[in-house]
Amino acid sequence: MHTDRVERQLVRVVAVLGWITVTLYVDATATPALQVFLGVATWLLLIGLLAAESSLVRVQVAVVVAFATVVEYTFSQGLEVYVYRLDHVPSYVPPGHGLVYLGALAFARIGWSQRNEGWLLVGAGAAVTGYALFGLSPWAPRADVLGAFWAACLVAFMLWGRSRLVYVGAFVVVTYLELVGTTWGNWTWGTHDPTGLVAIGNPPSGAAGGYGWFDLAALVAAPMVLRGWRVVSARARGAQETEYLTVQQTVGAQGIAAGQRV
Repeated sequence: MHTDRVERQLVRVVAVLGWITVTLYVDATATPALQVFLGVATWLLLIGLLAAESSLVRVQVAVVVAFATVVEYTFSQGLEVYVYRLDHVPSYVPPGHGLVYLGALAFARIGWSQRNEGWLLVGAGAAVTGYALFGLSPWAPRADVLGAFWAACLVAFMLWGRSRLVYVGAFVVVTYLELVGTTWGNWTWGTHDPTGLVAIGNPPSGAAGGYGWFDLAALVAAPMVLRGWRVVSARARGAQETEYLTVQQTVGAQGIAAGQRV
C-alpha cells in the first residue's frame, strides 16, 4: 500500500513535468484558439488530480491559483516585468500554477524525498545559491539582481518554512519550466523592473522563491477559508432544518385545527 502511494506521487510529478513540456512546446507556435484548448486541457488535468486530494489541499490549490493569477495580470499585463509571446496571459497559465504546486507537493510526499530531506535541502540550497551567484557574475548573459533576491527568499523558506520539501520540489519544477519557457520563447523577462533599478535575468535564477510566497499564502489562508466554508454550510443546513421543522409544525397545526372543526 505504501509502495502504491509512493508510485502515485511519482506519477504526479512526472505528469506535471510532462504536461509542462508538452504545453510549452505546443504554445511556442500556438494560435490564440489553440491556447484556449491548452487552457481547457490544463484545467481538466488539474481537476482530475485534485479529485484524489483532501478538501484542505483543494482549497490550498485554489488559493495558489487565485494569488498567482493576480500576480500574473499585475506583473505581466500591467507592469510588463515579463511578457508572453502573444502579449496576453495564456489561458493555461492560471491552472498551470495549480499543477506546479501539486507537483511540488507530490515531490515532498515521495518516501525517497522524505528519507533524504537533509541532502535534498542542502543540494537545492547550494544549487539555487550557485545559480544566483552566476547571475551576479560578469559571465552571466545579463545581470540578475531580482533572481538573487528570490533565491535568498527560497533558501529562507527551505530553512524555516513549514513545508520545506515542497520548496525543494518547487525549485525543481519552477526552474525547469522557466528555463524551457524562456528558451522556447513562450515568455521573456524584461531587463529591469519598472523602476529601472533592479536588473532581471531571463529567467531570474531564483524564480522558485516566488512559489514560497504562494505556499505561505496557501498555508495561512486555506484553513481559514475551509473553516469559513464549513461554518456557512452548517448555518445553511441549520436554516434548512429550521425551515423544514417550521413547515412540519405548521402543517401539523393546520391538520389538528381541521380535525377540530370537523
